Amino acid sequence: MKFIIITNNPMVRDELSNECCVQYHATSLNELLLLVRDRVHAGHKLLTHPLSGSVKPNETPFKSVMISSQMGKLDYESVRIIEESVTMAKKFPIKFPQLSEKLRSDFELIDFGLIQSAVRSANQ
Repeated sequence: MKFIIITNNPMVRDELSNECCVQYHATSLNELLLLVRDRVHAGHKLLTHPLSGSVKPNETPFKSVMISSQMGKLDYESVRIIEESVTMAKKFPIKFPQLSEKLRSDFELIDFGLIQSAVRSANQ
């Protein structure tokens, strides 16, 4: 496998685990970004932007990020992007601390669609 998906989205875990490596963490978006940051500092390369999509980090609790499965030399561009993403996510207070099931489902679907598109592109 060329990539790993790190996610806190149960829909991504449930729908993509059979076709690719998905590492699910039941955590907040900010904590997920820190997990991704740690992987990037260990030598993984970002393959999708941590803040992709038109939904701001304070407007959704779900995020899926694709990184390289292989570790290599530190990729400074990946480091810059993840560090800026962590900083940006910390700047915005969470708008929806308590989500209805419908809204939660909608945000899961948005994130799923974004990462599913990335998976299709990576597998071509």
